[in-house]
Amino acid sequence: MTHPSTARHHWLMKSEPGECSIDDALQAPGATVAWTGVRNYQARNFMRDAMQVGDGVLFYHSSCPEPGIAGIARVASDTRPDPTQFDPSSPYFDPKSPADKPRWLLRDVQALKKTRLIGLPEMRATPELTDMVVLQRGSRLSITPVSEAHWRFITEKMAGR
Repeated sequence: MTHPSTARHHWLMKSEPGECSIDDALQAPGATVAWTGVRNYQARNFMRDAMQVGDGVLFYHSSCPEPGIAGIARVASDTRPDPTQFDPSSPYFDPKSPADKPRWLLRDVQALKKTRLIGLPEMRATPELTDMVVLQRGSRLSITPVSEAHWRFITEKMAGR
C-alpha cells in the first residue's frame, strides 16, 4: 500500500480559454502559469490540502462554446497567496481578504501537452466516465479530483485519438 503522503493525485482544473487556454499555458515561460482566480473554498482547500507538486492535471476549457479537456498538465509549485485578491482592478479582487492572512491561494501549473478536445458531450457519452466528478449534476467547482481509473482512461484511451 502506498503511504498517503507519497500517493499522487489527479485533478481536473477549469480555465476559461479567454483568460488562459492550453495554448497560452504552453507558450508561457517554462510552459507554466499561475492558477489565479480560484474563489471557492472547496476548490481552494483541494489546492491547499490535497494537491502535491507533480500531480497530474486535466486542463479543461470552460465557459466557452465547446467546453472540455484540452490538455495535460502537472502541478508545478506549492501554494502561495493569489495576488489578484489584493488588486482592486482585478475581477478576482476580494476586499475582505487580509494581507497578513490571505484567504485565496494559487499553485503554478505546467502544461505538458495539448490534446484533441475531449468535449463534455463525448465525456457524458463515455460509460467509463459516468461517475466522474465534473459530470455530476450540479458540479460547478473549478477544481475537482480525478480517480486513477478516469485519469488512465482519458490519458491512455481518449486523449490521443
